[in-house]
This record gives sequence, C-alpha cells and structure tokens, in this order.
Amino acid sequence: MRVAVCQLNSREDRAHNLTVARELLERAAAGGAEFAVLPEYVDFLGRSADAPKPEPVDGEFAGFFAAAARELGLWVHAGSFHETGPDADRTYNTSLVFAPDGERAAIYRKIHLYDVEIAGRVSYQESRTVAPGDVTVVAEVGGVPTGLSICYDLRFPELYRELAIAGARILVVPAAFMLHTGRDHWEVLLRARAIENQCYVLAAGQVGDHEPGRTCFGRSMIVDPWGTVIAQAVDSVGVTFADLDLDRLETIRTEVPSLANRRL
Repeated sequence: MRVAVCQLNSREDRAHNLTVARELLERAAAGGAEFAVLPEYVDFLGRSADAPKPEPVDGEFAGFFAAAARELGLWVHAGSFHETGPDADRTYNTSLVFAPDGERAAIYRKIHLYDVEIAGRVSYQESRTVAPGDVTVVAEVGGVPTGLSICYDLRFPELYRELAIAGARILVVPAAFMLHTGRDHWEVLLRARAIENQCYVLAAGQVGDHEPGRTCFGRSMIVDPWGTVIAQAVDSVGVTFADLDLDRLETIRTEVPSLANRRL
C-alpha cells in the first residue's frame, strides 16, 4: 500500500485551509497514494472565538472530503474537525475516514484531551471546550485494519495496545503537536508506538505559526513496525509518501512475537 501524510499550516481562513487540503490530496493521488492522511483541525486552527460553527458528521466538512475521496479515487483520513458536541459549551474533536467511493468508513472522537500547564510556555485546557470520546476505532482501509487516534492520544500507550489487539496493522495520528514538546517527544513517541505494537504509524501534523501565538512542530512522518522512520516531511506544507510492506510487518511479528507473548 502506498500512503501519504499531508502537512498543513491551517490558520483562521477556513476556505483557504480547505483549498490547500484539497490540493495536497490531489498531489497524494497523483503520486500514486491509495490512502492519504490530513492533520488535526485541518479546516481551522485559530482563536476559539473565531472557530467555525460545529457540524454533524454529515455536514459541510464531511461533504467536502467525501467529494474529494470520490473524485480522486482515494482513501481519505480527513484529519479532524469541530463536530457538534453533547452540549452547547463543548464540541467533539472528530476524525472521519472516507472510502474511494465517497462513503464514510469510520468516525473517531478524540479520547484524551490536552489539558496542560507549562509555566511560562503554555496554558491549554482542551476539556473546557471539547468533550472526550469513549470508543476505540479500528477501520478497514483498503483491506488493512487501521487504528485511529488524534494528537494527545499519542501519550497513552494503552490506547494503541488496544487497537493492536483489535487487529490494527496501521496506526494513524493526525496532530497539531506543539513545538516545545514536539522537538523532544514527537518522533520518540511515534517510534515507540510502532515498536510496541508492531504496526506502521502514519503521523500527519500541522506545521509553523498559527493564531494565537501557537507554533506547531510539523515533521509529519511514517514509521515502520521496526521503529524505523521511513519517510519524514521537511518543515513546510507538503506531501510525504511511503510504501508499506505488510509482508514485512507479519515477518516482524513472527520473528519478535511480543504481541503474542504479552501477559497482561
């Protein structure tokens, strides 16, 4: 399977963000990808007060990416967006996956919310405006079981172990990872999740400066089940490709049967 991770610098202009996302999907399809992944909050990354009105999973956002998948003949992971939440004060941070015929193949709502206080650097309480999901999701993407997650989920290995036990061969991580943590933790965590669960990891990130005063790390990458980074984006908007060798994955699981040997 040939895959692509799309790296964006989404800001407050939603129409522009969606235009860029479509262009990157077109580049992914032209490059032979069967599956393309976009980053967290692909359509808007800015001040909460300016955020677009949350939508249902069959709203305008979904229609845009369903059409892209259908017109390009591509499996599309549409990063994430602000889905209508359980009450007036909170949305869900939600990923949608679309098949090449435009049909929605999966919905995943971010389980772990980014509530972090780092003195002098960041104060961010995602749970003030976002409700957590509570369902793990493994979707069939081109016949390959694919486990879904979003950004801060990456720090919780138990989620990925559950996905692997449920059959995942690919783990997907759309993100808007902050610069100050990303430069030390992003690659380490992605490689760890790949090694622990003997899965390919596809991580698509936001990159560069965003409003309000937020900088995302980027470095979107694809990691193989041995923990080797087989493709990594440069520090700009673009598309990064890799070919997944699923036979190699099964060989690794046979030769180092850590999943089969687990006791807990």
